[in-house]
Amino acid sequence: MKKIVKKAYWNPEKEQTWINQMAAKGLALSDYSWWRYVFEETKPGEFIYRIDLLEQDTRHPESEVFLKFLEDSGVTVVATYLKWVYLRKKASDGPFEVYSDIESKIRLYRRILQFWSSLLAMVTVAVLVNFVVFIAELIATGTPDMWVNFACGILCTLIGILMYITLVQPVKKQIKKTQKEASVFE
Repeated sequence: MKKIVKKAYWNPEKEQTWINQMAAKGLALSDYSWWRYVFEETKPGEFIYRIDLLEQDTRHPESEVFLKFLEDSGVTVVATYLKWVYLRKKASDGPFEVYSDIESKIRLYRRILQFWSSLLAMVTVAVLVNFVVFIAELIATGTPDMWVNFACGILCTLIGILMYITLVQPVKKQIKKTQKEASVFE
């Protein structure tokens, strides 16, 4: 029996934890796309899941080589979305970590930071465009008829601030924390 869950996650570690909790209950992730998770019934705890953000698109030759290496190691690619890849391995095969060393984890966090920062940059462009249109209208006519642009600029500014606080800042903190761990081991 299939179970479809629509849920939004912004933090890949929390998403991964949730997917593994579902697997512990006997629901194995079988597909994913845009906040839509498809689960199938299985033995509780049969699989361990990991989520990765690849450096290149999944169809890029480097990504294909990496994913083939994982598959040769007993890892199944459950789903891909943009550069995100959802992986699983049988729990009976032992622990499952995609990145076992600190430097590769830091590189992963930097890719996630770059991903969120790119989205934040798009929002920033939207803010600037809306405010420039509003100001240009104000200068050209002396009366701002483009209040919609001003309102959109404010809304995009608030979205940008929210994105920075909830998406970008936590990843920056995770990078610093992991770097601090690395310096302890050196």
